[in-house]
Amino acid sequence: MTYLETAAQFYTEVAQIPEVGLCCVQSTSMQLPGLKIPVAMQEMNYGCGTTVHPTELVNQPSVLYVGVGGGLEALQFAYFSRRPGAIIAVEPVAAMRAAATRNLELAAQENPWFDTSFVTIIPGDAFNLPVADAAVDVVAQNCLFNIFEPADLTRALKEAYRVLKPGGRLQMSDPIATSPIPEHLQQDERLRAMCLSGALTYEEYTQLIIKAGFGQIEIRARRPYRLLDTQTYNLEANLLLESLDSVSFKVDIPEDGACIFTGKTAIYAGAETLFDDQAGHVLQRGVPTAVCDKTANKLGSLKPAEIMITDSTWHYNGGGCC
Repeated sequence: MTYLETAAQFYTEVAQIPEVGLCCVQSTSMQLPGLKIPVAMQEMNYGCGTTVHPTELVNQPSVLYVGVGGGLEALQFAYFSRRPGAIIAVEPVAAMRAAATRNLELAAQENPWFDTSFVTIIPGDAFNLPVADAAVDVVAQNCLFNIFEPADLTRALKEAYRVLKPGGRLQMSDPIATSPIPEHLQQDERLRAMCLSGALTYEEYTQLIIKAGFGQIEIRARRPYRLLDTQTYNLEANLLLESLDSVSFKVDIPEDGACIFTGKTAIYAGAETLFDDQAGHVLQRGVPTAVCDKTANKLGSLKPAEIMITDSTWHYNGGGCC
């Protein structure tokens, strides 16, 4: 079997017999007023973080969710887009489509505001999304794209870019590796399907997003995910995997490169009230200003004695500049 066939077989198994804690980080599902998540849906929370960021979900956006899983995040997206057909969930595994359908029917019984017509589940895969060009506001996936080998990941990212409207957002949560994963683990197809051996490093992951055309990336969370220990995985040293939540925007890539926000700020400490670099960045003395990593490097080298650049917090929620 190909690695994708192995993954499909694996998720057929866990759709029929839920494996609690398979992928998810040790945290409860997002709590929203008036939202009740069925127990069966919680047991199938096969994600490594969250792709549901409320500040991105105003005005009832149209959402394309790739890899529906147990339907949990499709339900959460529907919470913000309460209209028929607002959420399209594309899922290649028939057993997973059936499980998500059952779980969403349970959700409709427990949530008076929810109607199953809000979520449309259709067969398909990340490489040939069954929607038109520039058709949706948001594309989301949780702990799926990390399974793909780099060439296939590139295909999936380009497909997401294709179906997004200009200015649209790709909202993802994936494991990343703190150092390259050895070849013997990468070739283990079942470990790859379990989201344990296909992760790229942060630099590799973000560069593939940029190469697909996305001009701005915002990091919403970065946290420990799993430890691959030396004995179990035949490694020379323990290897930490992290969970990365990101939002990538379908905007043009600036001439000087894409903007990646990781929570850095620039703080002016000079003699003047304001510092203006004449390139669109005005810093008020003593007040932290959120900046992308590219701008942080430029400002830090411009006046190192007067401009402090703070470290990445690996959390960013808007308000900065490039």
